Amino acid sequence: MEKWASQKKEELENLRRNEAFRKEFLLNLSHELKTPIFAVQGYIHTLLDGAIDDPAVNKVFLKNATKNIDRLCRLIDDLDEISKLESGEMTINKEQFVIQDLIRDVFDTLSIKAKQKDIKFSIKKGCEAPVHVYADKEKIRQVLINLIENSVKYGKPDGQTIASVYNMDGKRALVEISDTGIGMAEEHLPRVFERFYRTDRARSRDIGGTGLGLAIVKHIVEAHDQTINVRSKVEVGSTFGFTLELGRENLL
Repeated sequence: MEKWASQKKEELENLRRNEAFRKEFLLNLSHELKTPIFAVQGYIHTLLDGAIDDPAVNKVFLKNATKNIDRLCRLIDDLDEISKLESGEMTINKEQFVIQDLIRDVFDTLSIKAKQKDIKFSIKKGCEAPVHVYADKEKIRQVLINLIENSVKYGKPDGQTIASVYNMDGKRALVEISDTGIGMAEEHLPRVFERFYRTDRARSRDIGGTGLGLAIVKHIVEAHDQTINVRSKVEVGSTFGFTLELGRENLL
């Protein structure tokens, strides 16, 4: 009876936690949707009330409305992607590739954004030797884009983003993306991969993003049966690390 009671108590606690998580998720989703919708609504109503005839503001208002519509579209796309990942609808098509080559590709893709803040991209000295991994290349590209783009968004001017690759145990590679940015307080770290969780809501929303990027990253990594973690210190920087299966060349 004691064992049964203990199991039931644990089940109830899990249900309460899930219910609290569901309520928080719906509250956050409602807030994230309202912000761009109300902004678009405000601009359109102002234009209809006469601002459309004012050449000094009409194009500015239309551009701002378009930005918020784009943000809404990104949010819906990200929600759709998370739904597919969680339901298992999204397939993982593994192939063998050199992870450093993919990292360099992503560095090139984000080089203009990095240059705007004078942030330098590099692969850590000693980690340049090619490491072959066996994974879905385009999904891992998405993971790297998200992590490296975040390192720029939250990086300090004249800072650095450094990628490291290690052969962990002869079976897995560890990929780390480190920055010299604003960092995060320790209490935030257990929750950074939750949907819509923001360490600083006002600042995060100003910088951009849907609040779903890290949740998608976590789902993609876990869909590969691998793990992801984060280390961070305020005003020092953050390091996100995830594992991947090694390719055949590295197993020989």
